[in-house]
Order: sequence, then C-alpha cells, then structure tokens
Amino acid sequence: MAASPSHLSLSLDPSPSSTSLFHLQSQAIFGSKHNSKEYLKTQLRIPASFRVKSANLRLMASGNTPGLTHEANGVAIDRENNTDVFDDMKQRFLTFKKLKYMDNLEHYKNLAEAQAPKFLVIACADSRVCPSAILGLQPGDAFTVRNIANLVPPYESGPTETKAALQFSVNTLNVENILVIGHSRCGGIQALMKMEDEGDSRSFIHNWVVVGKKAKESTKAVASNLHFDHQCQHCEKTSINHSLERLLGYPWIEEKVRNGSLSLHGGYYNFIDCTFEKWTVDYGASRGKKESSGIAVKDRSFWC
Repeated sequence: MAASPSHLSLSLDPSPSSTSLFHLQSQAIFGSKHNSKEYLKTQLRIPASFRVKSANLRLMASGNTPGLTHEANGVAIDRENNTDVFDDMKQRFLTFKKLKYMDNLEHYKNLAEAQAPKFLVIACADSRVCPSAILGLQPGDAFTVRNIANLVPPYESGPTETKAALQFSVNTLNVENILVIGHSRCGGIQALMKMEDEGDSRSFIHNWVVVGKKAKESTKAVASNLHFDHQCQHCEKTSINHSLERLLGYPWIEEKVRNGSLSLHGGYYNFIDCTFEKWTVDYGASRGKKESSGIAVKDRSFWC
C-alpha cells in the first residue's frame, strides 16, 4: 500500500539525536555496519503482522497517544504501518489520470471551460457516505454539498454554505434535480436525538443539528417506544423529508418546482446491507396537504 520505511528505528522520535543514538546502540549491539545489515535482513524476514504488533507495543510503552499520523521530516507518517499516508492517494490519483482523464481528455477539457451538472446532491459529511462512490457520479455530473446529517436549513435562517450552494446550483447552474441523501447510523442524527431541548449553545454540532428538531419531534411522537437505534433510523428518513419540505420554502426553488424545471428527490443509503431507497416529491399532491403536515412523495424505488 505504501513505501517501506526509510530507515530502521526502535523509536517513534524522529529527531536527529534519537537517530544518532540508535546508530550508536546498533553498533554496540550488532558490531559493524555489515552485521547491522544482516540484522535488517533478519527483520525483513519477520512476518509483517508481528512487526506491527511489536511497534504498537513500543508505542504503548512510550506513553505516546496513538493516532493516524505523526510528522517525520515534514512527511505525514501512518503510526501503525510507518508509511507516508499520501502514497496510496498519490497512486490513486495517477491511476485516475491515466485510465480516466487521459482516456476522456476532450470531456475534461470541456469541463475545464464550464460545468453543467444535472444534479445538486446534498449529502452527509460522514466518511462512509461518498455519493460519487456509491452512485457512480463522475466529474461534471453533480454539484455537491456535504454537511453534518445532510440537513437543509430554513430559508429564513442566516447564511450557510448549504444555502449558498442551493442558490448557485439552482439559479446559476440551473440544475434539474436536487437529491438529499441520508444514511444509516448517522452520527449527526444520533446527536440530535440525544440532545436536550435546544442543546448546548457552545456546541457547533448542536447549533447545526437543531435544524432537524422537527424531525426529532415527529420521531418521538410515533416511535418513542422503540429502541434508540430504531428511533434514529426513523429520524434519519424523516429528516430527509423535512429537508425536502424546507426546500420548497425557498421561493426560487418552489417556483422552478412548480413550473416543472426542477425536481426534488430523497435518497437513503443503508451501508449495513448496502441498499438504497429513492423517492420523488409529488409537488401537486403536496400543495393539497395542510401546512406543516409533510410532503407527498411518488416514484419510490428500492435498490438492492
């Protein structure tokens, strides 16, 4: 996955003094440089899993807090594997360039001049829920905004990056579809469901997820007798429809939906069993519903 360590070390301390100390210790223990090389060859024959466990034990013994990376000579190092964490990313980029970019050069040249996506996708920032990966979206297909719990704030609230993305994609790019994607085991929804009243005003997370308060109230009204995990799942789906309903509160979105040039869709990705549900807002039927009574949907489909 990544390049091998640049030097053998018994310490995670990358300072020059520790490196010099290691060389002195290795010469004292193993003798000449030749013997040191023999020791290195022996190390390479030791199974990788054993070396990783040994490194982890040394890390625990050092008292350092485990984490993804530490810095060594300005390079981000994976603590577990002692490798540059960008090596794999670099290879994926070069593969993309060779197999996709160069093979579709004309397409990417056109994209360099302008974009005309058909979709605006509003998805969660969760690392397990990448809409491009799970739905096969390619560069130029979708203008995308990701936030905690894939929420759409009310039109009347203050400025946010989500509202800026809505305005730009709908009024400038003229997208034809808005797709709000929720997902299973959403940490943002869990935070919302656990939150007391308005939550902690000092918490950025609580100040954001409170946008979904009505979805929480709806869930508690019909699913309060269920296990907390099932309540969260109910709220994950309910929150999507509340976001779709709030989209109709944006005058320029409602106008385009009304004249048929824009459609609103909901999606739910369950990464536990890898299934996807999709539905579309029925604007005509929704207009006939009482205010705050929710939206009507159509064209439900289940992909598995």
